[in-house]
Amino acid sequence: MEHTFIIYLLVNVLPLLLGVALDCLLGDPSWLPHPVVGFGKLISFGEKRLNKGRHRMAKGAVWALFCILFVFVTTYIAIAFLPQWLERLWVLVVGEGVVPTGVVQSSVFVLLTAVLVFYCLAGKTLCKEVRDVFIAVDESLEKGRRQVARIVGRDTSELSGQEVRTAALETLAENLSDGVVAPLFWFLLLGVPGMMAYKMVNTLDSMIGYRTERYREFGCWAARIDDVFNYVPARLTAVILIFSYTCFYTDRGEKGRLRHLLNFVAYYSRCHASPNSGWPESALAGILDCRFGGPHYYFGEYFYKPYIGDNPRLLTTDDMRLSLRLSLIAGLMMVTLVGLILAIVH
Repeated sequence: MEHTFIIYLLVNVLPLLLGVALDCLLGDPSWLPHPVVGFGKLISFGEKRLNKGRHRMAKGAVWALFCILFVFVTTYIAIAFLPQWLERLWVLVVGEGVVPTGVVQSSVFVLLTAVLVFYCLAGKTLCKEVRDVFIAVDESLEKGRRQVARIVGRDTSELSGQEVRTAALETLAENLSDGVVAPLFWFLLLGVPGMMAYKMVNTLDSMIGYRTERYREFGCWAARIDDVFNYVPARLTAVILIFSYTCFYTDRGEKGRLRHLLNFVAYYSRCHASPNSGWPESALAGILDCRFGGPHYYFGEYFYKPYIGDNPRLLTTDDMRLSLRLSLIAGLMMVTLVGLILAIVH
C-alpha cells in the first residue's frame, strides 16, 4: 500500500512540483517554443476562413469546441502512449535489463507532464511584466505606455501614469486567476489534458472573445466558454488573495478587515463586464484600498466600464511590491492545496 502511494505521488504530484519549479526558474523565455503560439495559429486559421458570411456565431462555436477538444484529445494521447512507445524504442536500441521495467516509461511521463504544466503556468512572467511596467513609467510616461501595451488589450496611447499603473495591477489580478489558479484548478479536475484544454480556452478568449464589430458574433461562444471555465477559479483567486493578505499582512487586532474585504468583493465584483474578472480585481482593489476600472478604448472602440472601488488615490511602487508578494503567496497556496487534495483523494 505504501509503495503504491509513493508511486502515485511520483506520477501525479511530482510533475506538478517540477512544472511549478520550471516556471519559477525560467518564466516564459523567448527562445523556447511555446504551444500557445501553435494555439494562436490554429485559431487564426479558422477565424480567417469562417468569420465571414452567414451563421458566424454557429461557426465560431463549432470552431471553438473543435480547438478545445483537439487540444484535450491530443494531449491525452501524448501522455498516455508516448512514454510507452519511447520505452519500447529504448528496449529495441539498448536492450532489456539495462534499467528496470517501467522506469523509462515513468520517467518520460513525469518529464513530459512537468513540461506541459510549466507551459500552462505564467506566474513568473506575469510578475516580471508588471514590475517592468512600474519601472518603465517611473522613467517616462511614454515608456510606461509601451510597456503596459505588452500585457493589456486596450489602447494605451493616451493613458496617464496613474492609468498605466492601474492597468498593470488589474492585469496582475486577472491573470493570477487565468495564468496560475485556473490552470492548477483544471489540473486537479482533469489532469494535464484539462490544463492544456483550459489554456486553449484562454487563448481563444484573448484572441476572439471581444465585443468588437469583427468578433462580436464569431467570438461570442469562445467568450462564454471562457466564462464557464473561469467561474470557480476567479472566485477562488479572490478568496485566496484575501486569505493571503489577512494571514500575512493584517494585525491580529484588525478583526473586521476580513469581513470588510469579503463585503467589498461581494459588492464590486459585479462592476465588471466579465462575470469573472471582477472577482480577483475587486479583491486586489480592496486590499490596496484603491480604484480600478473605468472607461477604455479596445481596438479603436470606446467601452464604458464601472469603477471597482471608490478611492482614486495614486498608486505607488509599494503597491506593486505588495501585490507581487500577495500573488506569489496566493500561487504557492494554490499549489499546496492542489498537492494536498491529490494526496488525500488517493
